[in-house]
Amino acid sequence: MSTRPRAIAFDFNGTLSDDEQIMCAIYEQLFAEHGRPMSQDDYYAALAGNTEEAIIGGWLGVTGKELAALVAERIKRYQEAVAGGSTVTPELRESVRYAAARVPVAVVSGAFREEIEPVLDAAGLDGLFAFLVTADDVVRGKPDPECYERLVRILGDGMVPADVVVFEDTEAGVASAKGAGVRCIAVRGTLPSDRLSRADEIVDLIDVGLMQRLLG
Repeated sequence: MSTRPRAIAFDFNGTLSDDEQIMCAIYEQLFAEHGRPMSQDDYYAALAGNTEEAIIGGWLGVTGKELAALVAERIKRYQEAVAGGSTVTPELRESVRYAAARVPVAVVSGAFREEIEPVLDAAGLDGLFAFLVTADDVVRGKPDPECYERLVRILGDGMVPADVVVFEDTEAGVASAKGAGVRCIAVRGTLPSDRLSRADEIVDLIDVGLMQRLLG
């Protein structure tokens, strides 16, 4: 990317937080308890990166209060699973610190604020993120571009979408970013590269070397 970004944003689950296996296990258990088992292949092929309504509501066919109760239970199980440790790798912690010393950094995620903030705190990253855009802040989750459109607005300072580089690891996340016109770097993880092909670039990991290339 030839133009230096004026802001950096990270998706949360699976990108900033190395927790996709945790998320998958929680959904597997929850869905099995409600009579519709899900495999890892199901999760990564069709569900990862989508909203709770799409994942829980779509898989179990529930709405309204029943859906809300299951979402609350899923959040509770996530908080319990990540308590007492850090799901943010040392390389990512250093990458965030490097970026935050140079440009505003943000988290843009379909997760809820009550899930994200304790993880950032445990990783020693609280206070480094200028903005969090979470499921609490939008009506339509990824792959809709609303979350990234909101980020560009709240960044202010004359920012336009092309000023922002975001990191994503799912097809829904890449679609959301590109729909908003922001630049997107996809991180290979559980998905093959062809599922991330709309991204501007695909990398194997986020580290300080990548941040130096982007920000100087």
